[in-house]
Amino acid sequence: MRTDSSPGPLPAREHLPAGDAGTPVLDVVIPVYNEEKDLPPCVRRLHEHLARTFPYAFRITIADNASTDTTPLVAARLAAEIPEVGTVRLEQKGRGRALRTVWSASDAPVLAYMDVDLSTDLNALLPLVAPLISGHSDLAIGSRLARASRVVRGPKREFISRAYNLILRGSLQARFSDAQCGFKAIRRDVAQVLLPLVEDTGWFFDTELLVLAERAGLRIHEVPVDWVDDPDSTVHIVRTATDDLKGVWRVGKALATGSLPLDRLARPFGDDPRDRDLTGVPHGLARQLVGFCVVGGLSTLFYLLLYSAFRQGVGSQTANALALLVSAVANTAANRRLTFGVRGRGGAVRHQAQGLVVFGIGLVLTSGSLVALDAAGGSPAHSTELAVLIAANLAATVLRFLLFRAWVFPDRPATGPATPATTPTLGTTPAPATPAAPAAAPAQLPYLWPHQATAHLRAGDTADTVPRPQPVRPHSTDPGDTR
Repeated sequence: MRTDSSPGPLPAREHLPAGDAGTPVLDVVIPVYNEEKDLPPCVRRLHEHLARTFPYAFRITIADNASTDTTPLVAARLAAEIPEVGTVRLEQKGRGRALRTVWSASDAPVLAYMDVDLSTDLNALLPLVAPLISGHSDLAIGSRLARASRVVRGPKREFISRAYNLILRGSLQARFSDAQCGFKAIRRDVAQVLLPLVEDTGWFFDTELLVLAERAGLRIHEVPVDWVDDPDSTVHIVRTATDDLKGVWRVGKALATGSLPLDRLARPFGDDPRDRDLTGVPHGLARQLVGFCVVGGLSTLFYLLLYSAFRQGVGSQTANALALLVSAVANTAANRRLTFGVRGRGGAVRHQAQGLVVFGIGLVLTSGSLVALDAAGGSPAHSTELAVLIAANLAATVLRFLLFRAWVFPDRPATGPATPATTPTLGTTPAPATPAAPAAAPAQLPYLWPHQATAHLRAGDTADTVPRPQPVRPHSTDPGDTR
């Protein structure tokens, strides 16, 4: 997985300010490969729809993925004909590569893409980007599998789509409903931090982007769409499915080993209402209690199953020690990630060592209860042993939570830009916050006008290595004009 440096934590999510009339708020990317026939009606229909319904300035960017037909010339003619259209040429194929290249260099605060076949009804475009403009969400996706969606497609594609999403739910615990619908949008500040972590450059790009965003705690908005299958689609289903399964394995492995620095995407303290300080309630206590109880319940069940299995071959004390040791390691790992939100490998060994100390205390309590039971009853029944162990584990669980919270995973005050903001008291007017210094605007891609149609953008180029467009666009619509 990628571990490139990134611009740092995300700023607080806010409603986008009204910009200048000429500054695009939305940049819609259309990745194409050998689409000389479908590209003109797609761009004209999309432009007409945006000009008629979208209340902000916009841009349409054609991302040509190394087409071998006349698609580059068609794109150049469209850019000459329509003021809001630009084109970028890449010398390598890959939808993910095209989106990464254009999104990384775009100056629009909201970035979107859609497939050239326009299978998704364009009436869903404004609902798709509105939550990003308002600051409510970080990403938005069109969903063909939502209950309110209206979809026309064959049983083969329907089965593949639903099976793929079931695989994502079972293997990566994904909660979004449709990973591969070619209709998505993202805020630019999120893209700048998230894209360096996404490795795939093909069709799995969408899925990897969404999984990492969801695991980082970002908000994904879903829009039910009307969708009609394109019978002339050139997507190779078997090869795409194979690549997707390889991607699922790679991302799942990276998440399991903690090699992804998802803490880069954390929002500032206080952006999430669950992070607000409440009088008389320690920070995060309610969430931690719920998580600890769930993990504790599963751990207790796991412990009892292990004890019953070990008890078949060894004595009660040995079985108790072995079962408690194995379940304690699993319990510490689960609480570390799920209850106290600690990600990555940093401190994992120390946390497990401290967890074993807590395990030792639990071992003393449970072993002592068994000694007392043997002394009182001689040869107690197995059910009696289990009942006594459950009671002893309840006491050990309360003590374990207190030690986890205060010693193993203590709350650490935020530092730097993530310092918590003061919560205003009801009835008072909070002092205006000092705005943070704006991040440097990303360099723009060279949108190719007719006289620049032969310029190519190679994958891996940066905005500093390619020519910039002139600030004043030629007024001529003649593709042969070389002014």
